[in-house]
Amino acid sequence: MMIKIGLIREGKVPADKRVPATPAQAHLIQTQFPTCKVFVQSSATRCFSDQDYRDAGIEVVESVEACDILFGVKEVPITSLIGGKTYFFFSHTIKKQPYNRNLLREILNKRIRLIDYETLTDKNGQRIIAFGKWAGIVGAYNGLWLYGRKNRLFELRRAKDCLDLADLKTEFSKIKLPPIKMAITGGGRVAEGAKEVLREVGVKEVSPGELLNGIFAYPVFAQLHSSDYYHRKDGSEYSRQDFFEFPEKYGSNFMPYANKTDLLIAAAYWNPSAPVLFKREDIVTDEFQISVIADVSCDIEGSIPSTKKASTIDDPVYDYDATEDRVLPPFSGGDISVMAIDNLPCELPRDASNSFGEQLIKNVLPHLLGGDQNGVIHRAMITDEGRLTPKFGYLQAYVDGE
Repeated sequence: MMIKIGLIREGKVPADKRVPATPAQAHLIQTQFPTCKVFVQSSATRCFSDQDYRDAGIEVVESVEACDILFGVKEVPITSLIGGKTYFFFSHTIKKQPYNRNLLREILNKRIRLIDYETLTDKNGQRIIAFGKWAGIVGAYNGLWLYGRKNRLFELRRAKDCLDLADLKTEFSKIKLPPIKMAITGGGRVAEGAKEVLREVGVKEVSPGELLNGIFAYPVFAQLHSSDYYHRKDGSEYSRQDFFEFPEKYGSNFMPYANKTDLLIAAAYWNPSAPVLFKREDIVTDEFQISVIADVSCDIEGSIPSTKKASTIDDPVYDYDATEDRVLPPFSGGDISVMAIDNLPCELPRDASNSFGEQLIKNVLPHLLGGDQNGVIHRAMITDEGRLTPKFGYLQAYVDGE
């Protein structure tokens, strides 16, 4: 039986230009998986045009209702959901995000089988598909752009105005930094993308200890892992596995870094049960040094108190007044300038989409279309037949509004 796969039109506002598979990759899917036919829903906003897909031999349609499996990127608008289908997209529901409660409710009402890209993992629990590296690349670049503009040091083109990564890198020579200290939190794809930018710009990497105690005549950065800034409340030894299983047993020891860091690139995954990095009251102390935060993770009211809202690609920065706990216009004298764009890879959509599509073809489709013998798809299912799957049963109270 022929399986019909649809690449859906992004409907979230502002529009996302990324795609789950490029035209060439859509063609490759049909070649590698001959039981599949790929359709693409017409869109005027994505980074590849309808004609690009037609030129690759992919049929462009106005409606994907005849398709069996639908791939998107961002949350699908509630009014666009098609009942009984299998959907893949970033639903932003697994942390019980309040703004998407009604989305998950409608998914259940329409008996949709939902697989969130964040839940697709290998047998060791490692994610097998993500845009993370590109969020890190753009996030670090934006952090440097923001620091330069805030301090009137240099002017860079925005990432969104560059054709691709190669074009973006032509801006690197304009970056002239004083001997500031930067910190990157996290150890995954996002952090690796951020490190790639800082290294190519010429910022030297130092250890966390050197960041705290060293004096340098040039800009430096340190990568901070959770073991560097979290500690067991009972005084026992830090354990990575224990921390991820029982984050509520830990406290934050981030302030020594906050007192020595000028620019923070927040790239770590944050569990809502884990402690925050620092508190609003810490920001107004004389010792607190961070003046710019590139919050790539963008957990609203999460680990970083200044992240009061997401910024956007068109309006990327706001200031934060810690004394009044309020958002101010950018560069208006707040304690911290914040960049918290929640769809950073969309600033380099062609590169990010190509990378994502490669992962989709290599790591996901063989399981989806080949019987799922290793349970990759089964483990990732959030909903099925109008119910939450057992693994995601913890979301029931969230769905119920409790």
